[in-house]
Amino acid sequence: MARPSTEPTGSTAPTGSTEPTDPARARRRWSHAATAALGMVVCLATAPAGHAAESARGAAAGAARPGLAPAASWTSRDAAAYWTSERMAAAAPGRDDTPGGSASASGPAAAAPAAEPAKPAAPAAQVPNTAQHFDGVPSVGVLFSVDGDARTHHCTASVVHSPHRNLILTAGHCNPGSHAAFVPQYRSGATTQPYGVWAIEESFAYDDRGTTGDKADLDFAFATVAPAEDGRSLEEVTGGNLLTPTPGYTNDVTVIGYPNVRNDPADRAVRCDARTARLTGTRELRMDCGGFYGGTSGSPWLTDLDDETGTGRVIGVIGGLNGGGPKGPHNDRTSYSPYFGGKILSLYSRAVRS
Repeated sequence: MARPSTEPTGSTAPTGSTEPTDPARARRRWSHAATAALGMVVCLATAPAGHAAESARGAAAGAARPGLAPAASWTSRDAAAYWTSERMAAAAPGRDDTPGGSASASGPAAAAPAAEPAKPAAPAAQVPNTAQHFDGVPSVGVLFSVDGDARTHHCTASVVHSPHRNLILTAGHCNPGSHAAFVPQYRSGATTQPYGVWAIEESFAYDDRGTTGDKADLDFAFATVAPAEDGRSLEEVTGGNLLTPTPGYTNDVTVIGYPNVRNDPADRAVRCDARTARLTGTRELRMDCGGFYGGTSGSPWLTDLDDETGTGRVIGVIGGLNGGGPKGPHNDRTSYSPYFGGKILSLYSRAVRS
């Protein structure tokens, strides 16, 4: 997860959105909007395949299109056989460990995924709010791949509810490489992962996404995963979070992520409850909580988290401006997220029609 050094000047509100003055009314309005939008997406996803499905995969300039499309033989059985506990333990973080270094914003067809830069450790005592290690939840896990320097869990991803029950959400700069896999509720050193290892089939991101300027507002991506060997879908096993338009800049969220082992030797999930605010001069959100080092790009920002099911409504992900936070010392303490609106719903629609 890369971090920018300064906040840009100027102020532009998300199209069709303002900071709500009546929280109760805003929640109702956004809830109705989310239900209507996602209902439309589900209707599109269940329509008969034809030219509409083909055009959703089109490569128009500036449009969303599939990225990674591994060989058809790459199954979840293959992923589990490849990503053994020994191979996970032996995987090395990327070489780009310059504090505050920018993550790659290359397109989905890039030869190598963006490596997550390491970050300097910060004394916990100086941080007012710090993420705590915990056992994780089934709907959140890590991405593994082997292309380029990304040979370990270089980003975090979460399961999103979808008609085919096979969709995950992460940051747009977290390009999956070869032998890409999703490991929900990852357990470092475990002989068997509690919710399995799932092969990533196809990824979806905007070609013009990036981590600077307006391009940073598109720093999110979806990916489909192959079914388990017994035919079950990912969401059947883990449950899924409901993709929801961001209901304004001020929200109480729970952010869950997996710092990579170079930045956090515990190699465990972290969790923080925080309140979001507007990132000055942008259409993005920010939250302040220490402990979100490299590896946490793609971490979901959840509202209404049900501790029993481990699922909630996902209204953001760590990403956006320069990959998700400020440059410089102690950059693990502040994280950014793109504002979820029509663009992410449109990308979701394409992903579920694949």
